[in-house]
Amino acid sequence: MTSLLLTPRALLRRHLLAPLAAVAGRPLPSPLRDRVVLVTGASSGVGEATAREVARRGATVLCVARRRRELDRVVAAVRAEGGEAHGYVCDLTDAAAVDALVQRVETEHGRVDLLVNNAGRSIRRSLELSYDRVHDFERTMAVNYFGPVRLTLGLLPGMRRRGDGHVVNVVTWGVQLKAPKFAAYIASKTALDSFARIAGRETWADGVTFTNVRLDLVRTDMIAATDAYRRAPAKSPEQAAAMVVRALEDRPITVSTVAGRVGEVLNLVAPRLSDLGWGLAAARVPDSAAARVGADRSA
Repeated sequence: MTSLLLTPRALLRRHLLAPLAAVAGRPLPSPLRDRVVLVTGASSGVGEATAREVARRGATVLCVARRRRELDRVVAAVRAEGGEAHGYVCDLTDAAAVDALVQRVETEHGRVDLLVNNAGRSIRRSLELSYDRVHDFERTMAVNYFGPVRLTLGLLPGMRRRGDGHVVNVVTWGVQLKAPKFAAYIASKTALDSFARIAGRETWADGVTFTNVRLDLVRTDMIAATDAYRRAPAKSPEQAAAMVVRALEDRPITVSTVAGRVGEVLNLVAPRLSDLGWGLAAARVPDSAAARVGADRSA
C-alpha cells in the first residue's frame, strides 16, 4: 500500500540519504533503475530528452510517437549511450492503435511500471478566429486528453494488480494562469490535470500514483509558430525533462513553477484584477500569422 509519507520519503532520500551515500562512496541507484518506462511524444523535444535521461538512470524506455524516422533516431541515440530503448509507432488519436500498443508492450516487456503522457498539440488562437473552428477544440482534446486517458486506462489494471505504478502527465502552467488565446489547449490540459488528481485518489490504496507536471514555456517546435515567443524566456527541452524525471523518481502530486503558483493565487484572491491584467496583455500580443491562416503545431 502506498504510504501517506510517500513524497516526504522521497525528499528524505534525495536530500539526506543520497548525499550521505555519495560521501560514503556508495551512491544510491535511481528509483528508475530496472524499471520499464513508457514515454509518449518521444520523437523530439521534451519527450526525447526525457527518454534519454530515463535510460541514463538504468530504466528500459519505451518510446512512442507517430514519426517512425525520428523515433528510430531517438532509439538509436539511447542505445549508442548504452541504454535500453524500444520504439513504437502509434497515433494516440486512433483508439484501436492505442489498445494494440498496450497489448503489445505488456506482451513484449511483461509490464509498464511508469507512464509519461507527454505527447500533445498546442494551438494559440483567439476566440475571434475560432468561431468556425470547433475542430481545433476537438483535435486538441483528442491528442491531449482522450489519447492519454485511453492509454492510462489500458495500463492501469496491470499497475494495480502488481501494487505499484506511476503516471506523469506533462501539462502546462496554463491550467493555473488561464492565459487568453489558449482556450482549446489549456482546456484539454486542464481536463487531463483533473483526471489525474481524481484517478490518483481512486488508485492510492493500490500503490499507483499520479503527478501533473505543469511546465512553463519550453523552446520546442510547438511554440515556433508564435512570433512573440521567439524572444520570450523559455526552458530547454533538457531542463523540462529534468522536471519530468524528478517527478518520476519522487512521485509528488504536482510539479509547478513559482510563476504558475503566483498566477493561481491571483486568480483566486483577485479574479477581476487578474482578468484585467490578462486582457490588457492579450491585446498587446495579437494572433500570430500562423493562427490567422489556420496553422497549428503538434508534438
